[in-house]
Amino acid sequence: MEQTQQHFRAIVEGARDYAIFMLDPQGCVITWNPGAGQIHGYRTEEITGQHFSLFFLQEDRERGKPEHELSIASAEGRYEDEGWRIRKDGSRFWANVLITALYDQQRQIIGYSKLTRDLTERRRAEEALLAELSVSVLPGLKIQQMLHAVASSMQRIVAHDYASITLLDQSKNVLHSYILSAAGDSGPEMELSVAPESSPEAAVLHTHEALFLPSLQDSSFPQDALRHALSSGIHAAWWLPLVHEGRVAGALCIGVRNPKTLEHVSRHTLTQMAAQIALTIQGINAARQLSAQTQKLKEEKRYLEEELRTEYSFEEIVGNGESLRRVLKQVETVAPTDATTLILGETGTGKELIARAIHNLSARDGHTFVKVNCSSIPTGLLESELFGHEKGAFTGAIQQRIGRLELAHQGTLFLDEIGDLPLDLQPKLLRALQEKEIERLGGRRTIPVDFRLLAATHRDLARMVKDGQFRSDLYYRLKVFPILLPPLRQRREDIPELVNYFVAKHARRMNKHIEEIPEPVMSALVRWHWPGNIRELENFLERAVILTRGPLLRAPLSELQELNIETDEPQSTLEAAERAHILQVLRDCDGVIAGAGGAAERLGLKRTTLNSRMKKLGIERREYL
Repeated sequence: MEQTQQHFRAIVEGARDYAIFMLDPQGCVITWNPGAGQIHGYRTEEITGQHFSLFFLQEDRERGKPEHELSIASAEGRYEDEGWRIRKDGSRFWANVLITALYDQQRQIIGYSKLTRDLTERRRAEEALLAELSVSVLPGLKIQQMLHAVASSMQRIVAHDYASITLLDQSKNVLHSYILSAAGDSGPEMELSVAPESSPEAAVLHTHEALFLPSLQDSSFPQDALRHALSSGIHAAWWLPLVHEGRVAGALCIGVRNPKTLEHVSRHTLTQMAAQIALTIQGINAARQLSAQTQKLKEEKRYLEEELRTEYSFEEIVGNGESLRRVLKQVETVAPTDATTLILGETGTGKELIARAIHNLSARDGHTFVKVNCSSIPTGLLESELFGHEKGAFTGAIQQRIGRLELAHQGTLFLDEIGDLPLDLQPKLLRALQEKEIERLGGRRTIPVDFRLLAATHRDLARMVKDGQFRSDLYYRLKVFPILLPPLRQRREDIPELVNYFVAKHARRMNKHIEEIPEPVMSALVRWHWPGNIRELENFLERAVILTRGPLLRAPLSELQELNIETDEPQSTLEAAERAHILQVLRDCDGVIAGAGGAAERLGLKRTTLNSRMKKLGIERREYL
């Protein structure tokens, strides 16, 4: 053992840049060279006999890293590692460590030799490379920026005369090779085959292993694949795969004119540098994909909103009657404000069209119009639909979801059939309106929201409040500016225009040429009371267009008579209830309006007032006589 120590000491005494020392079989220091003292900070008399675990970080000692290194060296003969080590003064340095097991003639462990190099400067340069690439490249997402950042950073880590990066284009199954220049003017792009034998780049991508060619002239690869390097006077080069998390992004080439330049560059250094460049490239690719996806979503959103504008613009609000003009005047009045608007009317009167018209004429028209039908979503899901939920908020909530109130931020939220909103959700909606903030289901973070609320219903909210089915505070918050849409039977003067509009619309869609609507058909359509309002009229005319084979519209008028039956459905609005009551009184009075026992007297109204109400409600003589 003494002879071995003397021989070892003679070799290493003069090595000042390397920590070279010996350990006994238990891992305690038995020799110590000047380089070890310079790197670790200990004098020979201080460290001799101490366990080499003193050089490890506390967390590495706790997990048994020193003992692990010796066990591998004992089993395999040697152990090499890079990582943080600690000096006597507590400072850290990045070390390249090589432990070699020493055996006697019976192959029994008699100790270990340990060589340590301080590579802190190289490690800092590697970290600077990653930082510079992250900062310089990711914001621009341009290939030229990336090439310049890679070239300027690489030169500080490994001195070289030539470098190139080859990126894999999976969509075309080809390689694009770029010559790097720290001056920012990258060289010409080459397109290479992915066949392994065609170029060093393709071979590296195929094997995922680094490749060193000591002489490019004597290489078995085609000279054409090496022409740029050869024309630059390059004699030797490394090719390194750019791999991150098992995915190959491309290959890095580093070449020199003098092969001796690469003798002092470790393969580990090159591999680490390539790994960091691969990480950056993968980040760029991910950011590009995200940017493309985001742009795609923006385009889809813009397309859908343009479609909605086309389908639901003011142009589809057809008619010129007095009642419709009165409604449109109200729309023009309230739209520029941010007031909550309650749209009342029977089913099929076009409440959503009016809501979209208000949005399109408002200052929020550049933002999203979000619609929620409160009656079409199951009660148990409506809260999540409106307010969103966090992952794990309830069974089946496998991911976070943004609610409709958040989607409508800076835009307009249209709650159709607000009368069907469950009582337990009404205070939460009221709070969102008043405080302009919400919390997702299962979340604790308050989210600010700024939206304009438009609500619509065919139900009598005032009666629902009286019956305890709707909160009075929410009702008064909604009823800032009510708009009452007249049913189609009160807009008979608009029916011919609506008929022409819908016939033309569906004929165009079905590629038919309908030139005329017979007078008997038009008269029957005007006379019909349309309990389903405009929606019923459109559906009826669509069937008529389907049945038409020539230039004259063929309408199944018999269907209207078949549907002319009495219903026991409750009246849906206050105005409808008033109309039904007046009709009933008129029938009881045999149509007599004025005088003793007349309808006006029974209703407690003046004759002129009753006549005015009948005209407004569209009550015709034929309905009560």
